[in-house]
Amino acid sequence: MRIRATVATVSGALALAALAVPAAHASGSQGDTKITKIVVNGDNKVSVGTSAAVTVKVSVTATDNSGIKSAESFDLYGPDNGYVSTGTPVCTTVNATTSTCTASVKIDPKTDYLTNKSAGTWYVDAWVEAKDGDYIWKEKASSFWFQRASKLTANATPEPVKKGKTITVTGALTRANWESLKYGGYGSQSVKLQYRKKGAGAYTTLKTVKADSKGNLKTTTTATADGDYRFSFAGNSSSAAVNSANDFVDVK
Repeated sequence: MRIRATVATVSGALALAALAVPAAHASGSQGDTKITKIVVNGDNKVSVGTSAAVTVKVSVTATDNSGIKSAESFDLYGPDNGYVSTGTPVCTTVNATTSTCTASVKIDPKTDYLTNKSAGTWYVDAWVEAKDGDYIWKEKASSFWFQRASKLTANATPEPVKKGKTITVTGALTRANWESLKYGGYGSQSVKLQYRKKGAGAYTTLKTVKADSKGNLKTTTTATADGDYRFSFAGNSSSAAVNSANDFVDVK
């Protein structure tokens, strides 16, 4: 039997540092129960802005020769004592030996204890029990990125423009500040300027531009044909990837 510390926290809320992370306990197992896959929000990335609550869905797939009986709430935790615990998972049978147990938790930047330092790599602790009494308890069974939401703008001028002339593209990269509940400039980041010729399906990258210290972007390119311009930010462990809206330029 596993012994686990109880944490005093409001369900679904990030714990304060004083309450924060559960006491350390060792991973362990009994029998042949195994966790084979964990997915958080479909792509192992969670992006939180400054106003809307975000639902974080965790799916844990496990196997045992007798089949899977149940799972306990999954613990999610990261930097600066960031911590949440999901509701009770619902286990759906995949086959005689395998089930996927799914649970979720809502994180609201307006009411939960989010700090900007909480952004980064987070981990999942999972406990799964088999029908024959076997179990597995695994700390850091998987990881995901807990990110500050990003915004990106782009404006290409002049419009229209003569073929062969210079187009200037400006914009700004910002990201959520969870402490002020506003978006602020995200400086010194690399952003791609991309172009899609009218009628084409995909964008091509023209160049990589570095934002200034306040997140502002400015670059030039040569007008060749009608098409859309945009900036694209790849994101990182603490800040979400984002594309700006496209700006169409008519080339005469």
